[in-house]
Amino acid sequence: MTETSDAPAVSATTDPDCVFCRIAAGGVPADVVARTERVVAFRDLDPQAPLHVLVVPVDHHRDAPSLAAADPSLLAEVLATAARVAAELGDGQFRFVLNTGERAGQSVFHVHGHVLAGRPLQWPPG
Repeated sequence: MTETSDAPAVSATTDPDCVFCRIAAGGVPADVVARTERVVAFRDLDPQAPLHVLVVPVDHHRDAPSLAAADPSLLAEVLATAARVAAELGDGQFRFVLNTGERAGQSVFHVHGHVLAGRPLQWPPG
């Protein structure tokens, strides 16, 4: 996967208690597959598909609506990174999931998209 920089991303808006902020800063190890100045993508520790990558903005935003309101271009960059990951690590076909809220399945409250691919995906998903 082509990366713009091997250095961990540094953000002005981080939460020291957030594991995804710490991964983006390089303080917690992860299998990083893509990185830009504003986005990091890494393999999920509990994969639900042959290709399961989390795509997160470096800046801390609680959920997708918060990110969309604060920085729509960053949300677009998250999705563009997801598409690049799916194309470079798979065949370009993928499901992109953004869980918002505990009842929806969000367990880390730093917005993150799940790239799921590599097998037929069923509908409905839940």
